[in-house]
Amino acid sequence: MRSEEELRTAIHRYADMIRKICFIHMKQESDVDDVFQSVFLKYAKQSSFHDDEHEKAWLIRVTINECHDTLTTWFRRKVILSDELESYAPSVTSMHSTMLDAVLHLKPNYRNVIYLYYYEEYSVKEIGIMLKRKESTIQSRLAAGRNKLKTRLADRKGVW
Repeated sequence: MRSEEELRTAIHRYADMIRKICFIHMKQESDVDDVFQSVFLKYAKQSSFHDDEHEKAWLIRVTINECHDTLTTWFRRKVILSDELESYAPSVTSMHSTMLDAVLHLKPNYRNVIYLYYYEEYSVKEIGIMLKRKESTIQSRLAAGRNKLKTRLADRKGVW
């Protein structure tokens, strides 16, 4: 079990990244808070990491898995919830709102690789390791995701 100080340090270091990943998947503040809490509870129980990069990659993977698990629960499959974005954080929703909206409407496979590649600046190889996919699959998803974003944004603005 990690100490309180280690937990505080990790939350301070990774909270923004974890919340952004959660927001991209969950879209509702209450769900983001639930997943955020679950991720750091699992982190508190994790014994050790090889280095800071291993720790960050572990947190990203656990966050994506937790979001997926939450979205595939019985309740989520049976109950229709609003897709509208809540006022999660003004800085997140106002910043690049058109691009963010377009990314949020991508399927999770594309959304994950776009986020990890452009926002977290991981390489294709690193993303492949984190998501347990071949590099060629990651490259294909990046290309397809870019094309979908390009189409979506062109439809909105009339010109790319």
